[in-house]
Amino acid sequence: MNIKGRRRRFLVGVIYFCTMFITKNVTAISSLQRRLSSTNRHIAFISSLSQRQLSPYKCKSRKYCSNCLHHLPLNRIPNIIKRRSKSSSYMSTSSDMTDNEQQMKIDALKIINEAIRAVDPSVAIRDRLILDEEDNQLIAKDTSRYDLSDYDNIRIISFGKASAAMALATADIISKSQSQEGVPKIDGIVIIKDDHATDEQIETLNDKKYNILVRSASHPIPDSRSVEAANEIIELVSLSCSKTLVVACISGGGSALFCSPRDELTLEDLMSTNSRLLESGMPIEKMNIIRKRLEKGKGGKLAALAYPATVLSLVLSDIIGDPLELIASGPTVPDSSCWEDALQLVEEYGLNANGAHALPSSVLGLLQMGAAGELDDTPSSSHPAFSTMGASDDDMQQSTEKDQKLFSETILVGNNDASVMAAAQEAENRGYNPVILGSRFDGEAATAAGTYVSMAEMISRQRNATRHDNKYQVAPLPTALIAGGETVVTLPPKCQGKGGRNQELALSAALKMHDMNLRDVVLASVGTDGTDGPTDAAGGIVYGGLVNEETIQNAKDSLLRHDSYNFLNSTGCLVTTGATGTNVADICITLIK
Repeated sequence: MNIKGRRRRFLVGVIYFCTMFITKNVTAISSLQRRLSSTNRHIAFISSLSQRQLSPYKCKSRKYCSNCLHHLPLNRIPNIIKRRSKSSSYMSTSSDMTDNEQQMKIDALKIINEAIRAVDPSVAIRDRLILDEEDNQLIAKDTSRYDLSDYDNIRIISFGKASAAMALATADIISKSQSQEGVPKIDGIVIIKDDHATDEQIETLNDKKYNILVRSASHPIPDSRSVEAANEIIELVSLSCSKTLVVACISGGGSALFCSPRDELTLEDLMSTNSRLLESGMPIEKMNIIRKRLEKGKGGKLAALAYPATVLSLVLSDIIGDPLELIASGPTVPDSSCWEDALQLVEEYGLNANGAHALPSSVLGLLQMGAAGELDDTPSSSHPAFSTMGASDDDMQQSTEKDQKLFSETILVGNNDASVMAAAQEAENRGYNPVILGSRFDGEAATAAGTYVSMAEMISRQRNATRHDNKYQVAPLPTALIAGGETVVTLPPKCQGKGGRNQELALSAALKMHDMNLRDVVLASVGTDGTDGPTDAAGGIVYGGLVNEETIQNAKDSLLRHDSYNFLNSTGCLVTTGATGTNVADICITLIK
């Protein structure tokens, strides 16, 4: 072959090599561009979520945004977008989420947000309490009227997880009357859980216009600040007279925040008692039967201390069924329980000296003395503080029921029902068929999880079922199961695990989903106050593929140790919101497609 031919072949080879190189890299660049475009869309989507309102708890003070939700930072959103799984098969053991699960996780968080928004304490107060400026009367729940000209002083006291927002809304409504001459002055005390009020709320309450002191304390275990603040309220209320209107704003968490032990007991006795009660798995309503007998202001005693003042209590319920005498241990409500009831619970839950969760000997001794009739019991409905204002029985007979006015009146301003209904409405708005299971779920968290997942599995059978098999289904797909209430977790002595009832429910549900090979099912369970147990999480959100063969043993061990927090945290499945400013127990959302 001549030189010219060899040169031609060489040039052809070079051109072929360059062509292949360019083609291959153009394909790679195109693929990279598509990936970058997709990533950018995900980043934009998540960024947009961080700018949206995730709570009704609006904050105007940006310097406090680490603890409110209106300006929730991006890193507080729980892994909404995950890597897409290669297969959406229901039998897949991949921990990646299916396309449906990704969207359902977002939907579940949005539904929960609306559930919390519906029980914003400020809105709840303003819906139930208005000022008739023309007649200078405070109207509660459209029926009860309080003529402000009858009082020299209006005293606002508030305690619980929603105390700041409730007190501020109440003070704002009443303060409008101060534009008139001869109106009563406002003062009071608010006890908040640490980090459960914005700087702006605290400054506004402390302002001369309201003159309301704000005190911080510990929850769920009370501390010395709880006692000091409670004693301040007791002293202030005790100074009231017939020309005083006491407005008590009470919400869940008030039992620990408003805590003043009887003279026979110490704070350490109460702290130990609360720890033992929590460990025992006793429902909150039963806990409060015991706790109200150990303190100076619980079980109607605060209303008795205020007598002969008029007491109006505005209550945001965190207890199933809304028993007013048990919310925050019923400080302004007559008590229908007795010492014997408390002593019976001691035996039932192993709280006696030889039990697994033995109470301090000083507490047991006090309960025994009370049951023996050696100590006064909490005020009942026969106490004058709970009577009807009137000079004589003849006056009572001549006056109509509308004219009669109680020394102490209690009004429910919000509860779990409102939260559940709002969740159902938002689920429907998002294309799901909502089913409200109720707002009274209780019992062990793991048991409740099994119930929810079993129902989800039954509903999911519609995917491949015949028309005949669908005849008795609860609801067509896609479905949203919505439940409210408050479960419990019974802890063994000296348990070292970290978590809360909602996190344990979520982890139990994830294991149950794995056992049933369920996919395209998402469950989220949260505390409406933003706190679940002694952790910084509100609860957990899980899906069908979370637990797989690689993680199942760790999941089982974590559940056995009651260490749900660390497992959910390691998998990006904690729901962390910070303080929401409200508290109406828990809500659980189960979505099925």
